[in-house]
Parts: sequence; C-alpha cells; structure tokens
Amino acid sequence: MPYILAIVLCVAADQAVKYYVVSHLALYESAPLLPGVVELFHIQNTGGGFSILAGHTWILTALTAVLMAGIAWVLVKKKFPHPLAMWTLTAILGGGLGNLIDRVRLGYVVDMFNFQFMSYPVFNVADILVVCGVIGFAIYYLLLHDRREKGAEKETEHDPADGGQ
Repeated sequence: MPYILAIVLCVAADQAVKYYVVSHLALYESAPLLPGVVELFHIQNTGGGFSILAGHTWILTALTAVLMAGIAWVLVKKKFPHPLAMWTLTAILGGGLGNLIDRVRLGYVVDMFNFQFMSYPVFNVADILVVCGVIGFAIYYLLLHDRREKGAEKETEHDPADGGQ
C-alpha cells in the first residue's frame, strides 16, 4: 500500500511542476530557479531522453506503456521483495507514468529544468525519478541481489531436511 501512495505522489509532483511551468511560462521562456545553476525553461519534448526518437511520440508512448505495465507487474508480484528494489521500482513507475500522461494527453512531454553551468538536455521531475530509480535498482541488483541469491543457495546446500544432500 505505501508503494501505491508513493506512485500517486510521484505522478502528482511531476504533473504539478509541469502545470506550474505551463501556466507561468510561455513556450521557450525561462525563469531563474537557482541563479547560475538551474533555471526553469519551458519546452516541449516529442522524444525520449536526450530527445531520442524525437517526433515519434507514438513509439515512445507504446514502449513506455509496455515498460510501465511490466514494472507494475513486477511490483505487484514482488519479484524483488527487498525494500530498496521495491522503492526504486516505485520511483521508476511514478516517473514513467508522469511522462506517459503527457505523451497521451499532449503528444509531447513538458520539460523544464535547464542547467546553466553546463550543456545538458532539459529535463523534468519524472526524468529525475526514472534516472534515480534506475541507478538505485542497478545498485540493488549488482550489490544486494547476488548476495541474497548466494545466501539462499548456501541454505539449500546445507538444508538438514534433505539429509545434507
């Protein structure tokens, strides 16, 4: 249940920031957020991350829908029951749904965070959730998942119920 609430909060935060930007900034208008570091810059992205597949919103919409359905299934079935895995998948799902809503409703994704001190693609709250979730899940999978699997293998190797076989 806490995961469902977290997903709803992730989507709500993403959509609230997007609503604020769309209602307060004209397209391609900017406003300082942390002067010299990051600004709000209203753009419409018809592509994915780094504008990959720009103009192919239907492909990205279908791909995102399939991936989010798969992640939702993994969460419901608790295929990775460790809390770190569950929370990171929750972040990925919340972010993915936030951008999916834009693609279905608008035909593009509203992006707004623009680094001023370096050249980097403009991004949004959903992108932050997806990236942090993927990094967190990778850490879980690489560092914790294997240990758990190896621990389970050792327990079955020395299981007194099977006579030590």
